[in-house]
Amino acid sequence: MMRKVYVVQHSYEDAEGCDETKFIGVFSSDNAARGAIKRLSLQPGFCERPDDFFVDEYEVDRVHWVEGYVNQFYTPS
Repeated sequence: MMRKVYVVQHSYEDAEGCDETKFIGVFSSDNAARGAIKRLSLQPGFCERPDDFFVDEYEVDRVHWVEGYVNQFYTPS
């Protein structure tokens, strides 16, 4: 049986162009993940940007990043 989890994040680009990402949690079902979003979307820090929640589905015990990685560095002007 394939087991899945649902990862919730709240992510957006702020006024200065920086990524703002909050890891919310890992849930056992899509419904549980959506319920968390519904509750959090009323809270300060989230209610201003309710459309910036994301749910990603992952199969458990599987590598999901199979290729290399990229580093990005900010260099102030």
